[in-house]
Amino acid sequence: PSAIMSRHAQQLRDHDRNPCIAETDASRKCMDDNNYKKDMCTDYFLKYKNCRKFWHDIMMQRKRNGVKPEMPSAEERRKILESMEKPY
Repeated sequence: PSAIMSRHAQQLRDHDRNPCIAETDASRKCMDDNNYKKDMCTDYFLKYKNCRKFWHDIMMQRKRNGVKPEMPSAEERRKILESMEKPY
């Protein structure tokens, strides 16, 4: 990655802000490995989509309840995921 990364790109790589880095990377790797044939990576895309939806719903819930920060930290998310059985 270039030394000057856009703010948005940095946020996307920030584990405390982006709960779906692993899913993003897995999708990207699948695309690379399969010569960008999207139909080969449907499962990865679905997992990413479910991940985004899951954490979006949690953020909305926390926002309604006045919980800050709205996105749980990486550590907090790990505990949330451990308390559930693979929500996505």
